Amino acid sequence: MCYYAMTHYKLHFACVPCRVSFKRHPAVDREQPCPNCGRALVRAGHDFAPPPRRDTAAWSAVAAVLAAGLRYEGLEPCGCGKRPRFRPRRRAEVRARLAVAARTGLPVAEALARRDPATPEAD
Repeated sequence: MCYYAMTHYKLHFACVPCRVSFKRHPAVDREQPCPNCGRALVRAGHDFAPPPRRDTAAWSAVAAVLAAGLRYEGLEPCGCGKRPRFRPRRRAEVRARLAVAARTGLPVAEALARRDPATPEAD
């Protein structure tokens, strides 16, 4: 059964420059503005767990993940599979994956989504 299909859950939206996160219903026709700075919020997904605001290193990893177009979702965006996908949580993990992407020609989004950057994903 689809977990997110039965009820319209709020999505997590993040403003990386302000290092804040909000849960809101997704607006299909317009962007969600940040209440602090007015910039457009980035859709972070259903399963986003924001780091503390003072943790700038973790927010830089979040910025890299969101800039690559990845979202914090389970196995499926509808919620069918709740096995969490890997997303880097520290700058060192981001740097290792970006180095592998540059060395092998792998797309950045695919490199950031791998649990082990040196080996291909089994799924």
